[in-house]
Amino acid sequence: MRGILTIGLMFLCLFSNGQKDGDVLDGVVAVIGEELLLKSTLETRYSQMISQGMVVGPNAKCQLLEELLFSKLLLAQSKIDSVQIGDQQVEAEINRRLRYFISQFGSQDRLEEFYDKSLLEIKEEFRSDVREQMVIQQMQATVSGDVRITPKEVREFYKEIPEDSLPFINAEIQVAQIVCKAPVSDAEKEKTKKKLEAIRDRVLKGEDFGTLAFLYSEDPGSAKENGDLGFVSRGDLVPEFAGVAFKLEVNEVSDIVETKFGFHVIKALEKKGQQVRAAHILMIPKVQPVDMIKAKVFADSIRKLITTVDTLKFESAAKLYSDDKASKYNGGLVTNQYSGGTRFEMDQISQIDPGLFIVVEKMEVNEMSEPEVAQLQDGGKGYRLVKLVDYRSPHRANLKDDYQRISDAALNEKRQETVEKWIESTKNDFFIRVDGSFNSCKLRHQWKTNP
Repeated sequence: MRGILTIGLMFLCLFSNGQKDGDVLDGVVAVIGEELLLKSTLETRYSQMISQGMVVGPNAKCQLLEELLFSKLLLAQSKIDSVQIGDQQVEAEINRRLRYFISQFGSQDRLEEFYDKSLLEIKEEFRSDVREQMVIQQMQATVSGDVRITPKEVREFYKEIPEDSLPFINAEIQVAQIVCKAPVSDAEKEKTKKKLEAIRDRVLKGEDFGTLAFLYSEDPGSAKENGDLGFVSRGDLVPEFAGVAFKLEVNEVSDIVETKFGFHVIKALEKKGQQVRAAHILMIPKVQPVDMIKAKVFADSIRKLITTVDTLKFESAAKLYSDDKASKYNGGLVTNQYSGGTRFEMDQISQIDPGLFIVVEKMEVNEMSEPEVAQLQDGGKGYRLVKLVDYRSPHRANLKDDYQRISDAALNEKRQETVEKWIESTKNDFFIRVDGSFNSCKLRHQWKTNP
């Protein structure tokens, strides 16, 4: 139960800034212009901090108050600046968040049960709050988004940090790979397609699409929802799927559609604006043992070329031969999905890709592995060659090895200084009242506190 409660609180945090200002039932903590900060908003956010395991100090509520005052100040200023967020942008953001939380709850039904509302009711209830959050984000980007940092400023920032206060950096690595995807035979594709055609025929003869999706679809995420993908935009789908789904009439069933994931039969359930609620049955052609052997032989041949041809480097071979589009044009370097960079802490890579971790933990820098079995993101299988590009031992942060990390910290500090200056220059343009119960708070800014 605690897990679900935590998810619910996270949902509130991401979807809502609290109750709507028009529903004042619990008292007003602060007023900035026409913007009201409710006590319930403050208390809900504070509860979220605790539930998410954050360290809560004695001044936590005061710090949270100041963050929320800043948000309300941004909103107040946005009305003067006539900041607008388009309906399509709001709809796309709501759908993105809903997809995430449906995955966290395990199903749409469990989400609806938790809130005792239909999905459409949840969407409409939180629409204004999501729009408000997007306005705040846009305003904040306007305030500090154009701030830049120079190398000189980075060096000065670093020099001001006491040596014993420099962060300790765990062991980090850079890894490159060449992926050889096992080909799926034409015979296997044809076999899979015929099986799906037989299921499609059953739908056309009157059997329930959802039941057949539940029984036969190989998409684990949607099969348990009777194939239902929910409302999606074109950008949420691979082009081949989107091109068909958006052309279908409501309740129309498609012909067989091939994508990188396999073969699909698609049914349009509903249409709303620029979105379609689609269901599908997916069947995936299976990689056969002989196909895996072919992939291994190909990977072996690439390895021999790299080790015997002086002019062929691993990076060039990745560009020429790798089936991993995400890394082949970057010398095979694997991207850290959390940081966006190409460096991983060792414990990170063990969580992201345990198979890769097992390979690299025993390697030396510039060493290339033998072909290793690889499970690919699109569901395919194959072999990969792995190269350990760089290894950095645990150390205190320094400019030579950690310039980007230090640069990011310096940039964040400069942005914060810009925000602080903006608050000081803007807050006096609005009537501001803060409840007297917070007079003892040690705030960064002297917000007006009129009785």
